[in-house]
Amino acid sequence: MTTPRMHDGQLEIDVALVRRLLAAQFPRWAGLPLRPVRSAGTVNAIYRLGDELSVRLPLVPGWAGDLERELEWLPRLGGAGADRLPLAIPEPVAAGEPGEGYPMRWAVYRWLDGATPRPGALDDPGAAARLAGFVRALRDLDPVGAPHGKGYHTLTDDDETARRAIAALAGTVDPVAATAVWTDALAADTWDGEQVWVHGDLLHVNLLVRDGGLTAVLDFGSAGAGDGAFDLLPAWSLFTGAARRAFRAELGADDAAWARGRGYALLKGLTGLPYYRETNPRFAVLARSLIDATTA
Repeated sequence: MTTPRMHDGQLEIDVALVRRLLAAQFPRWAGLPLRPVRSAGTVNAIYRLGDELSVRLPLVPGWAGDLERELEWLPRLGGAGADRLPLAIPEPVAAGEPGEGYPMRWAVYRWLDGATPRPGALDDPGAAARLAGFVRALRDLDPVGAPHGKGYHTLTDDDETARRAIAALAGTVDPVAATAVWTDALAADTWDGEQVWVHGDLLHVNLLVRDGGLTAVLDFGSAGAGDGAFDLLPAWSLFTGAARRAFRAELGADDAAWARGRGYALLKGLTGLPYYRETNPRFAVLARSLIDATTA
């Protein structure tokens, strides 16, 4: 099975290639069962390796930096154990080099047990408080030396992109409602530049649950120092009603941060929907839900 194509320049990745890479560079794992992991992910091809490991390979050269960021920073964010953050995060165990016709670095990770929550499955105040606790703990880590993360640039830098996307989606998206949300976000673009650690992609597809409870946060390829309002994304990607209010209260988001977070969430939906509508329908549905939630 070859990973479905979503991007121009996407590399051909399949089980045979991953087996060749393992045999050449990590022969101790070459005989383990290997199978593709189906997900709504857009950056990496993922394969489960045996019971305890997984393999991640960037799909396009332009996003190879996401994996490099994880290899450098995940061990630091996790610290000596899982005590620095209240939820588990990915753990790289080996970095692979280009080879066998694959031109980029790739990596072997520890497998994290759990399942991606169904949309709406975490929509309760308890789950909102737990995820907010993770965001707070991440913000408390020292951002000195961290790479630029989501929200590092101002919303104004994305104004043309947002307005062009709203116009292009007319007939699919309510342009008046979307423009109003975006205008409010721009008016609240008063971030003073104080940077904190930001995950940058807190969607349900990047979370794991076990026995109904939130246990892990995945995909730190966008993580870095930026505007903490970006990690208000779950208020529209995960929560409604009481859960949304609990998430906001736990993080103490003022009106300006809330409006910026809503703008960031809207922009993610506006750019993701047309890009993935044909190539990744699951992600396109997620993008549409962000637009609907932020403009409701």
